[in-house]
Amino acid sequence: MTDKKIIEMFKNRDEGAIRAAEEKYRGYCLAIAANYLALNEDREECVNDAFLALWNQIPPDEPKSFSAYLAKIVRTLALERSRDANAWKRGGRVQIVGEEFLADLSDGRTLADDYESSRAGAVINDFLASLPKSDRKIFILRYWFDEDILVIARKTGFSESKIKSLLKRLRDRLREKLIKEGITL
Repeated sequence: MTDKKIIEMFKNRDEGAIRAAEEKYRGYCLAIAANYLALNEDREECVNDAFLALWNQIPPDEPKSFSAYLAKIVRTLALERSRDANAWKRGGRVQIVGEEFLADLSDGRTLADDYESSRAGAVINDFLASLPKSDRKIFILRYWFDEDILVIARKTGFSESKIKSLLKRLRDRLREKLIKEGITL
């Protein structure tokens, strides 16, 4: 079934929309959740929550890319669950996704406010679109899917040092582009 058809089913409040989305994207969602959650039960619950969120958000939302929209929901839910499970008061440690990315770009400040603005998002999207496909893939694997450098090296066939230096150069270029566009860091 096409993504467009699934979105239409959600808009029409057809309960089969959840089943159709699950059939097509359950494995994809579990793989995303696995990047943040160690326990299979947590992954399953996160993915189930994501499908419920789809039901609650479409309509009014009408995503242009259903898979990207769903991935963002799963990633957000998995990060929240991971942070909750690993909070200091529970004896764990919180891992900040892309910590070196944010530190390099903002000298310790977050981009949350700027990124949420449509202008900052558009600048970042333009930056990603301007990259060669292999560089974009590495950047997204690291900073969207939070893949380990070693895993990225295995997936791409590049050495870990090459991946690290490429990511550093890309972060520097993105910082320059954001500053040039007047987006404060």
